[in-house]
Amino acid sequence: MKSHNNFYLFLTAIIFISGCAPDYIYRNDYHECISTLENTCVEHSIQIYNKNKNSEYQLSFVEIDDQGQLRDRNQMKALLDQIYKVAAFDNVLLNVFIHGWHHNAAPGDSNIDGFKENLRKLSLIEHQYSQDNKYKPRKVIGIYVGWRGESIDFPGLRYTTFWDRKSTAEDVGYLGISELLLKLEEVTNVKNTQPPKFRSRLVIIGHSFGGAVVYNATSQILASRFINSKPGKNFSGPVQGFGDLIVLLNPAFEAAQFSPLYDLAQARCSYLGSKRPLLAILTSETDYATKYAFSAGRIFSTFLETHNTVEREECNGKHKLILDEGEADRTAVGHFKPLITHTLTLANANEANQKSNTDPSSMTWNQKQQETSQQYGNMILTHMEKTAMHNPYLNIQVSQEIMDGHNDIFGDNLMDFIRMLIISSTND
Repeated sequence: MKSHNNFYLFLTAIIFISGCAPDYIYRNDYHECISTLENTCVEHSIQIYNKNKNSEYQLSFVEIDDQGQLRDRNQMKALLDQIYKVAAFDNVLLNVFIHGWHHNAAPGDSNIDGFKENLRKLSLIEHQYSQDNKYKPRKVIGIYVGWRGESIDFPGLRYTTFWDRKSTAEDVGYLGISELLLKLEEVTNVKNTQPPKFRSRLVIIGHSFGGAVVYNATSQILASRFINSKPGKNFSGPVQGFGDLIVLLNPAFEAAQFSPLYDLAQARCSYLGSKRPLLAILTSETDYATKYAFSAGRIFSTFLETHNTVEREECNGKHKLILDEGEADRTAVGHFKPLITHTLTLANANEANQKSNTDPSSMTWNQKQQETSQQYGNMILTHMEKTAMHNPYLNIQVSQEIMDGHNDIFGDNLMDFIRMLIISSTND
């Protein structure tokens, strides 16, 4: 019997060892490489695509290990040196993408391909908008943050790593990624102090556990900057965010983490001076991974914790909140109804035809200030009137037609909306 037990233990160990996902750096050549059909720059951490075309963009990689440490500090240094070299002559539009579960920085990863296509289209929009408004187009630079989104590659067993990767995402968010994001923000801040005023911008996108990475890295900074923002008369001044826009797609973290920032913002009754959204959380109504699997796991991990019911009433009763802390601690942020602020749906045929030629770059956060619905291309963003108009923190429930399920994050409609958010948030 003992020998049989030893055999099964040995067999189990072999399965896990052979099924472990790779744990090494993928992009270990830190020199700039111009990608062509003959040279795909597969090992380079700095890649240039569509050189000297209206769709030109740069894709760079920064890789982080399971403990939240940079795999090689020289990789980040090479990226920053390259960005400063570009920024010496041009404005820059920095786009950071942090992937989620089951992904990494390996060549051929589907998230890399989707991100590249989004950068290409963003560059085209940037060139068109700059021509219409007579300014030099910004250089579009994408930064793909790779971490070990999979710890086991063995078929079937890879789906048992959900909570292991959730813990790793928290480490990545609290440690290495914060330094990178702060240094990227410093690039745009320095650039924008130079006369004449430049328009360099930073946009950060996180998906799934990558959304948790981004939120863990920035939530305390967002709260601090909200408190330190100097409001004008009747608290109507602008709020400072992190970078220019944070977008979280089907983020895998509990609503209880978002509720303090939501609560903080609810205490302010007017955002008339708000120029743009600072944080947009977008969750598909059919994202069952965060709707059901996430909640099921949280039931066990929160079993011994105590929870209360929080009741809030702000702004002479205009903002009311009854928050069950237990439910908020077990529910992903995009599915917790008390904290959902907007819906995003497809426009009906008449609305879509009326505005089918809308220039996405012309969409601004301040237009139609008193209306609850705003059109972005063929999509309608509807304010649910739980928060003050133009509160810069949006928690948006997205219809299935725009984003269907957990991994449908590079569909045409959703990417169109995000690009319009980016353009409207970076051209003020």
